Amino acid sequence: MILSPQSAEAIATARADKPKMRERDLAEVLGIREAEILAADLGNGVRRIVADPARLLPRVEALGDVMALTRNDHCVHERRGVYTGFHAGTHASMVLGTDIDLRIFPRHWVHGFAVERAGADGTRRSLQIFDAAGDAVHKIHLGPESDIAAFDALVTDLAIADDAAFDLAARLIPPPVQVNEEKLDELRSSWAAMTDTHQFVPMTNRLKFDRLGANRSIGAPWATQLPVTAVEDALRQAGAQGLQIMVFVGNRGCIQIHSGTVHRLEPMGPWFNVLDPRFNLHLRADNVAEAWLVRKPTKRGDAISVEAFDKDGQLILQIFGKRAEAATETKGWDQLADTLAAGVPA
Repeated sequence: MILSPQSAEAIATARADKPKMRERDLAEVLGIREAEILAADLGNGVRRIVADPARLLPRVEALGDVMALTRNDHCVHERRGVYTGFHAGTHASMVLGTDIDLRIFPRHWVHGFAVERAGADGTRRSLQIFDAAGDAVHKIHLGPESDIAAFDALVTDLAIADDAAFDLAARLIPPPVQVNEEKLDELRSSWAAMTDTHQFVPMTNRLKFDRLGANRSIGAPWATQLPVTAVEDALRQAGAQGLQIMVFVGNRGCIQIHSGTVHRLEPMGPWFNVLDPRFNLHLRADNVAEAWLVRKPTKRGDAISVEAFDKDGQLILQIFGKRAEAATETKGWDQLADTLAAGVPA
């Protein structure tokens, strides 16, 4: 797809009228995709780069301390750190650093851009990846301590021609919540027999349930529906108790994980926020349509999560107790989860 002069002019006019508006919000106002906003600015602080994570992410470590951002329509997850421990895979890749922890699905890393924007505090630099439809999958924002020379070298080495094909696919429409009533008994037996949380998705795929459909179908003791405020309650209680937790937020192309404590929790209008120095979370709490407490059996005891879903049945985020390889103790989180479930009418 090549933007028409009329489209490029409309984007430029809108940007001039709303200079402080984020590109994602500007795209929504214009009824286009966020990647189109960047494509309209090629040569004006924007360059196209290779999106393949196997080529891009090993180079990101050289940038030093940066901010990783992964979001979906209702939640933004921001984590500062260094990209270390990249493991490539055809169907799934990983970044397993101390601070940056990602699960990556390479087929959705389609369009890449390097962006430099002038701001009040100097030039802001970022690497931005989009899926086939032009929606953001993952972004990497440089900070004051990042290596600008390494950024310039990365962009030079991974740049692709401005006029390379830029075709956008249609957005995928979320399917209805999937339940297979003929397989309910097998779901119950297979769920109870799990020994690792990673068995959950293959199990539900095989039995033709999606995540929310499985939660609704399995019932107690494995899944208990909670009030929609449970996510906020869980974060507040975890923060007050200083619990080590894991917060997962993702989209089709990337899941980003925070492991550690949370401290500064602030609601701002419809947003519920974690505003810590190295971890920020921004949740549109009013878009949580269902919340669930979910137990999955493992060899090391039940893995217990609080999960939030939107009105279409799409997962917004998950919270677990942090469980290190050498430490299986999540007693504090497990007790917190029991407290949340205890308030639900039988």
